[in-house]
Amino acid sequence: METLKYTVIKSDDQYDKYCAQLEDLLDSNQDANVSDEIDLLTLLIEKYDEENNSFDEADPVSLLRSFMEEHEIKAKDLVALLGISKGYVSDILNYKKGLSKEVIRKLSTHFKVRQEAFNRPYPLFNTKATVQKRASLAN
Repeated sequence: METLKYTVIKSDDQYDKYCAQLEDLLDSNQDANVSDEIDLLTLLIEKYDEENNSFDEADPVSLLRSFMEEHEIKAKDLVALLGISKGYVSDILNYKKGLSKEVIRKLSTHFKVRQEAFNRPYPLFNTKATVQKRASLAN
């Protein structure tokens, strides 16, 4: 009897192993067999994410910060990864600007999560409405 190359993910160690394998496959020259393997690994990883990660509890910026810590990525690394200015990265991480559709796509691809994890509303600070509200309260 032939053993399966991949099975349903049951542990964090297995999850990490499959994520590493997926990264290797994405970096390799892809033929039809590799493409099917990528699709299968992606499905298994997404299923595990849905069942074990609490993305719904964290706002997109908190989620991004946790991924940055986990992957040892600094804000300056996001500039190159996302192709945006360091000012925009700073504004995102300090809740001053929201994530654009392009940034959401790049983050979800890089961290291998569904776009919905980053595409949720969250409060921004120092927006025009906040500044106006503070000004009216001061008077």
